[in-house]
Amino acid sequence: MKWLDGSPRLGSATDLRISPSPNSWGLAMTMWPILVCLLLGLLGCVKAPGTARDQLIFSYYSEEKEREMGVTAFREVLKHARLSTDPELNDMVNRVGRRIAKAANKPEYHWEFAVIQEDETVNAFALPGGKVAIFTGILKHTKTEAGLATVMAHEVAHVLQRHGAERMSRGILEMGAQVIALAGAATGGVDPQVALGAMSAYGVGVALPHNRVQESEADFVGLRLMAKAGYDPGEAVGFWERMSGCPRQMIGKFCFRSNAAIPEFLSTHPSDATRIKQIEDWVPGVRRRFYHPPKASSTADPVRKQSLLSTP
Repeated sequence: MKWLDGSPRLGSATDLRISPSPNSWGLAMTMWPILVCLLLGLLGCVKAPGTARDQLIFSYYSEEKEREMGVTAFREVLKHARLSTDPELNDMVNRVGRRIAKAANKPEYHWEFAVIQEDETVNAFALPGGKVAIFTGILKHTKTEAGLATVMAHEVAHVLQRHGAERMSRGILEMGAQVIALAGAATGGVDPQVALGAMSAYGVGVALPHNRVQESEADFVGLRLMAKAGYDPGEAVGFWERMSGCPRQMIGKFCFRSNAAIPEFLSTHPSDATRIKQIEDWVPGVRRRFYHPPKASSTADPVRKQSLLSTP
């Protein structure tokens, strides 16, 4: 995280070189209710699909606008990306992707699946409109088609839950709150140390936990998607264990990835141990309600346990 890199922080009021002004303080107090009313007027209260969690999303970010932004962003990424030419790999990603897309039940989406040839990039993303990309670097962790389904379902879940629009909306609110806090400090109405401390507490105590809520929500909805698509949701546990880079019994104890030692309350993602425990708790219910494995006699679109994802 940026604030953990050892960079100097502002210390005292003299560091800010503040010149109090009663007139500007009065102006700030006059503008505050106007700003609040403006922001609330632009916000819409909605329920997250599948979980009914309350979300605040600016009315500007309609689902149609999200799709437009997603398609534009996807085209821009592909314009500069090196795409994989491996036909088997592309076929597999499209095969798994189509099953997840069918489970997502978004007929207004025009689904596309791309494989980006970047072996050092352990990542994947999905954008509104049904645009999904897998970086080859994550394949050493997915190992199987069920592992790949875990990743794709998780990323598609972020889109279905409108997490991007929610985060953009929250970012605007946070920026407004920071402007108000700094305005109060600059006019002498608020101690600068208190203002900066409040902003730090706001960032850690409010903004980041929302990101963790989104990640956990994507894990939960993703499990349901992969189960509906015919993939055993229990396979998600193995994938996240492999992503942790640690033996199962050592996760969260004496084995840490480079960024895993950051306390969970300062992280935008749940800790590996928390995430895996949550998934293990959810799997039985999801499996019981949504998982209908393909019949053994079926030869169409099989769920392969081993595939070219495996590496020596």
